[in-house]
Amino acid sequence: MLTAGLAPVRAASFGDFVARAAAAGRLVVQPRMGFSDPDRLRAGLAATKAADAVTVGTLTLDSYTRVGDHTAALEALTVGADLNGYPLVAHGPETTRAVLAGLAGDDFPVQVRHGSAVPGDIIAALGPSGLHATEGGPVSYCLPYGRTPLRESVDNWRRACELLAELRAPGVEPHLETFGGCLMGQLCPPGLLVALSVLEALFFTTHGLRSVSLSYAQQTDPEQDAEAVRALRTLATELLPGVQHHIVVYTYMGVYPRTPEGATRLLELAAELAVRTGAERLIVKTVAEAFRIPTVAENVAALEAADRAARRTAPEPSTSDDQFGILAEARALVEAVLELAGDPGRALLTAFARGHLDVPYCLHPDNAGRSRGYLDDRGRLRWAETGAMPVAADRTGTRPMTAAGLLTALSHVERRLDRAALGTDRLGVHR
Repeated sequence: MLTAGLAPVRAASFGDFVARAAAAGRLVVQPRMGFSDPDRLRAGLAATKAADAVTVGTLTLDSYTRVGDHTAALEALTVGADLNGYPLVAHGPETTRAVLAGLAGDDFPVQVRHGSAVPGDIIAALGPSGLHATEGGPVSYCLPYGRTPLRESVDNWRRACELLAELRAPGVEPHLETFGGCLMGQLCPPGLLVALSVLEALFFTTHGLRSVSLSYAQQTDPEQDAEAVRALRTLATELLPGVQHHIVVYTYMGVYPRTPEGATRLLELAAELAVRTGAERLIVKTVAEAFRIPTVAENVAALEAADRAARRTAPEPSTSDDQFGILAEARALVEAVLELAGDPGRALLTAFARGHLDVPYCLHPDNAGRSRGYLDDRGRLRWAETGAMPVAADRTGTRPMTAAGLLTALSHVERRLDRAALGTDRLGVHR
């Protein structure tokens, strides 16, 4: 196991690094990577840094740490069990600093990714470990992942933001990324994703953060996605004046293509989306996503494939077109929530209690569960039902959602890209 005392880790500002890359016309690409063994994690970070692309590192945490069961994580380490991520708290700052020493710094910042509605211990472990960037949010790391009451998650994340902001130091601006634009991964119309990403970013800045990123997960249609990312940027520019911020696109989070060609093309489409819309960072996926956890080599291949796609794509001029009404819908949701209370946390709680925010297909007790999304005949996401949200449903072409219909919708992207790869469908593939 790595040991290096409290090895020095050079200060690095995550937001500054991304801003410099964007100014140079380069998309930052980032893997999802986390191993419980420190040596294996260090090797993965080194490979990420050495990739032929502009990269940042990822330290993804294990399931025990995500739910705050650090005793179980430590017991697993003691018996040599292989966890599904890095147990940051159980390993302690000495081990983590040894992992990062000589790798993390101004030229290679590292972000912690975790998925926790109780992030206090995780945030407390960042600074002593030489880390200053993470992600999550009071809604996005609560509703899809368990039954933690939303009120508790909001309180937990308020304290976490304040604790993270205390890591501010010369040359270091703590950074927090909202997961709000990725809620449920799929079958959530883009207007709600954009609104939740903006609302969580406002929550972060209210509680002391000055550097944030706003997420959006690639969905089912490239043009609808492009309009969504532009809407996200418009609202972020309007509502976060004076706050360092950038947009991060996530490669599709739903059922992934099973063919290597289909999986690669979906990643390329995500990179193209990011560059076309001026997003500054991309979370990649690999050809192994449909089958298993990817290897380090597969992650590096994905990073380099995304970078190649990005470099052959040109940014598109900003447009005021609102073909799908996403900006208007997202603005209506954000404004309706902010009118409920001066504090974004209290406003979010009231909005969910009244159903003014309602995530489709989310079973959490604090979600109204009256909204439903669907795919229209062109593969674009629409609202079948909106419950009490201040947006209109579009029932043109809707059909009753059966179990078979839901499975068909969930596998739409997989089937489209795999058919294209096999030559039975010309969509989404270069010949």
